[in-house]
Amino acid sequence: MGEPHRLKPVIWIGSSRKDLKSFPDEVRDFVGHTLYQAQMGRRVLRTKPLLGFGGAGVIEIIKDYNTDTYRAVYTLRFDDVIYVLHAFQKKSKQGIATPKSDVNLIKARLKPAEKDYRQRQLGEG
Repeated sequence: MGEPHRLKPVIWIGSSRKDLKSFPDEVRDFVGHTLYQAQMGRRVLRTKPLLGFGGAGVIEIIKDYNTDTYRAVYTLRFDDVIYVLHAFQKKSKQGIATPKSDVNLIKARLKPAEKDYRQRQLGEG
């Protein structure tokens, strides 16, 4: 038998946690379950790499609810921590692409995640 899985901590960047809390219960539960699976190192259906990040481990959780689409974005760029970068309701009814303003926000939130991760590595060394 292998060692029990150690759950990776989830760190919320910016307003991502507050934004998620405004989602309908069913959507919040789905996102929470998906993040829990990611904490255990599993990949879940209804997630996909977010385009525009060079396949760098930026993952999008997608949940349709009623006639709306909700998304939460997290990164697996760092070995032992999951950073939730953004949670939003997709407003556009045109296409499935993530709006540019949301992509820019995600890119901006990667910077404090990277800084936090570097500080954590220094603290453990």
